[in-house]
Amino acid sequence: MAEVQKKKSAMVMTITKDREVPLERIRNIGIIAHIDAGKTTTTERILFETGKTYKQGSVDEGTTVTDWMAQERERGITIVSAAITTFWDLKKASSVPEGHYRINIIDTPGHIDFTAEVERSLRVLDGAIMVFDGRTGVESQSETVWRQADRYNVPRICVLNKLNLIGADFEGSLKSIKERLGANAAPVIIPIGQEHEHRGVVDLIKMKALTYKAVEDAALTEEEIPAEFLEEAKKYRHLLIEKVSEYDDVTLNKYLEGQEPTDDELKGAIRKGVISGKFFPIFGGDNRTAEAQLLLNGVVEFLPSPLDLPAVEGIDTKTGEKAVRERKNEAPFSGLAFKVMTDPHVGRLVYLRIYSGKLSSGQVIYNATRQKEERIGKLVLLHADQRELIETAFAGEIVAAVGIKETTTGDTVCDPGHLITLESINFPEPVISLAIEPATKSDQEKMGIALGKLSDEDPTFRIKSNQETGQTIIAGMGELQLEVLVDRMKREFNVEATTGAPQVAYKETIKKIAEGEGKYIRQTGGRGQYGHCLLRIEPKGRGEGFEFKSEIKGGAIPQEFISPIEKGVKEKMENGILAGFPMVDMKVAVFDGSFHDVDSSEIAFKIAGSLALEEAARRADMILLEPVMKVEVSTPEEFMGDVIGDLSSKRAQIQGTEKKGMMTIINAQAPLAELSGYATKLRSLSQGRASYYMEPSHYEEVPKNITEGIVAKAGKVVMARGQ
Repeated sequence: MAEVQKKKSAMVMTITKDREVPLERIRNIGIIAHIDAGKTTTTERILFETGKTYKQGSVDEGTTVTDWMAQERERGITIVSAAITTFWDLKKASSVPEGHYRINIIDTPGHIDFTAEVERSLRVLDGAIMVFDGRTGVESQSETVWRQADRYNVPRICVLNKLNLIGADFEGSLKSIKERLGANAAPVIIPIGQEHEHRGVVDLIKMKALTYKAVEDAALTEEEIPAEFLEEAKKYRHLLIEKVSEYDDVTLNKYLEGQEPTDDELKGAIRKGVISGKFFPIFGGDNRTAEAQLLLNGVVEFLPSPLDLPAVEGIDTKTGEKAVRERKNEAPFSGLAFKVMTDPHVGRLVYLRIYSGKLSSGQVIYNATRQKEERIGKLVLLHADQRELIETAFAGEIVAAVGIKETTTGDTVCDPGHLITLESINFPEPVISLAIEPATKSDQEKMGIALGKLSDEDPTFRIKSNQETGQTIIAGMGELQLEVLVDRMKREFNVEATTGAPQVAYKETIKKIAEGEGKYIRQTGGRGQYGHCLLRIEPKGRGEGFEFKSEIKGGAIPQEFISPIEKGVKEKMENGILAGFPMVDMKVAVFDGSFHDVDSSEIAFKIAGSLALEEAARRADMILLEPVMKVEVSTPEEFMGDVIGDLSSKRAQIQGTEKKGMMTIINAQAPLAELSGYATKLRSLSQGRASYYMEPSHYEEVPKNITEGIVAKAGKVVMARGQ
């Protein structure tokens, strides 16, 4: 027992010492990819190589560190992003100093239903490892997360994984990165052999072969490049030098003069290209093996530290002018809350990325987004589902805070004396919903609390009450997400609930300009109610949202009643007019009205605004919009005709087909409403050999005959509830 205690104390001492790693030796990275490309396996090998674990975890066996939730281990997928801190000793490096490096890793989900986890992780990371399946190259979700990373200017290292498996295609995968992503990329590490012949890699910087005999080998053996791979290695090294020479003058001069750069010069040029966000080095191999050591070296040598990035820019909360924070411990504190999680032991955890300054337990901070002060209770370092209490956190760190109640995802927190608001995080709108009811009356209150906590954690999970039917509706990015959340409610909050069939998240909008009048007059024994306004509504472009404007002149309606009119309009839009779905993409202007000196009130004008909007909308050629999905089906060629025929019957538009290895990829766009139960149908069409992937693409007008059916059905539901 004493020995165990001694080991624990040693571990705490080690971590305390490790926390003194200077800023230039910190790497905040994420691992992102299409589902099943090998993100979690890559993370597990990294943790093994860095001594964080003594045995490499397996997704199939449910023994991974970062996939710690019961649902993740049962399904073999990542559901929530997991943060973990580890350390790597770099030796004989050039572009960066040798020594002890701290790597904060976030392993993200690959399934589109959990895209919020990727979005918020990329917002706070300094770099990323982009993992591709070396058999298929760029897949649909690969494109999606690549664009997300582009949006936040995140430097990336690319990894072509699984080159040891049947169907491995290094050349084809390289080509797909160039053609589908338009990325300026070149290999730094190429495989020695593919499929069952894969036994190591060639380091194009050192021009040496690094081989292993078994997956479990802890080290790579350095040797000369085998003769049959030498020409290929020379070709790719020349391409690498050509690509990166533009980022470094010394390398460029040597390239133009036909001279070879030194290893140090080449690494320095690669690093400059990566940090600028203009070059992406590619590592090819098998991430289950000791080849992950080269990837760790690449993370340290090529991806930026917090100091390599420009100062953080935001808006001065008081003046509205541009504000800047240096990424240093000496600067005023600023950070971004990027995730909320409910922990059964410590309660509400808020994940923070600290950009500048220091943060300590008990410190008072200011939430610039919500304009409220908060007090930090405790600070913890994250190790997947394990926590370690710390007293102080520094610039460049990712930590979690306990005890702050108001702060949520996307909020800026800062020093109360130095206010700044940083760029927040935008999340996609839900595309699917379902009704949920507690199994018993005693579960009613518990269900409300559980749903509130789950929506606090997941910004794409929405809850609303349908006032006309009395039902609680939950909405999200897909059936899998909602299924997992209902399962979590049962396991974590002990709430039994029944759910209805998934429903498509339609939207309502208008096609032409119209005007409407709303008049609310009630006269009772005492003071009456009087509200009167005229509105004009105009359609806006898809995805342009809602805009409200006051065009009142001459005091026809006092200023204090304009806001209640807007509230009435928003409430009516939220509950819909045509079939009970939210209204979107329209401009509303209040241009006239009248008031009563005694009887006018905020509630009267709120109701008047709601009535005016309904009257205007009925005249504005209302339509329904439906979510259209981007669908990618991978099928053996003999089933291609049947699959395309079935998709066409679902109102799908076939965008094209392409051959990838032994499979044919069919790209299409189809309405989500037609894709219910598609997995089962596809299995029966292809003898279980085809698979598909889909993600939200855009909203499109629903055909008139289908709209009539949806409106009629919505009317029947309301009537049935009212009887």
